[in-house]
Amino acid sequence: MWKLAYRPCYVAGTVKLLLGHLWTLAPNLRHRARPWLAPPATAWSTSLHDPDVGEIELTGALHRCADPTAGASRALVVAIHGLGGTIDSHYVVRTAQAAVAAGMDCLRLALRGADRRGADFYHAALTADIAAALQSPALAGYRDLYVLGYSLGGHVALCHALAPSDPRVRAVASVCAPLDLAASGAAIDHPRASLYCGHVLAGLKEIYAAVARRRPVPTPLASVLRARTIRAWDRLAVVPRFGFVSVDDYYQRASVGPRLAGAQIPALVLSARADPMIPAATVAPHVCELPAHVTHRWIDQGGHVGFPANLRLGLTGAAHGLHAQVLAWLRQHA
Repeated sequence: MWKLAYRPCYVAGTVKLLLGHLWTLAPNLRHRARPWLAPPATAWSTSLHDPDVGEIELTGALHRCADPTAGASRALVVAIHGLGGTIDSHYVVRTAQAAVAAGMDCLRLALRGADRRGADFYHAALTADIAAALQSPALAGYRDLYVLGYSLGGHVALCHALAPSDPRVRAVASVCAPLDLAASGAAIDHPRASLYCGHVLAGLKEIYAAVARRRPVPTPLASVLRARTIRAWDRLAVVPRFGFVSVDDYYQRASVGPRLAGAQIPALVLSARADPMIPAATVAPHVCELPAHVTHRWIDQGGHVGFPANLRLGLTGAAHGLHAQVLAWLRQHA
């Protein structure tokens, strides 16, 4: 009797897991073979002063959907990539497409170093880049600002919601963000996730190598290039660069999950039940009891930042598709 009851559950769980992998990999592979094209954009940049390394240039792409002199009447969303990603990652490009289609402007923001120009590198709670972007002259005319982050970029966005740097930021949203850095890091470092871990580390090592060509780095490049886990990356790069005592100290101080209820503005947290990179078990403890202005939704279809085109979240009356619905939710808070 137990076997008869157990087997269907096991099969269903296995199928869901496989679909999670499919929806994680398929959009990425499709984008490599036949890229989604971003709407017309102008190059964007600004700078900020870091007390340890001096002036840092941030770059990105700014999409304007209407007359650029009418900025005060328009809304703008800042889209942030994930760990090791770029502004050309498929989910960021598709956000820009959806924003322009919805009558919003969009800044695809590269966190420091993500453009591979050697400015510096970032960590999961480094909100200074968002603050600097929002203060840039190109964004001065906007009345309503929103921040939308994916994966680690979603974690940074949620951290920004704890202490918004600009009163024009009306709401933030995250998609597949890790909420517990220790638990999610252990999950992606597990051998079963080695494909994803290797992909993320490849991007991080590119960033670090570019920095090493420009200035001294906290750990010799050769040592960082030998890193095989996210925890090793954090120990060798993030901890010494940003003054954490240890990896565990970094994870404890930076993780947004335990502080999520302290968000100062409306926040949307979307998590995929079959996410193979950020397992549901690492998210669940932090989304059980949240205040009314922090909305969490489980997504039953999809994987890590990859979802079916006809996905419906039940959040708004917007057209189907994750990006359009998230943007509609954000604009509700204008």
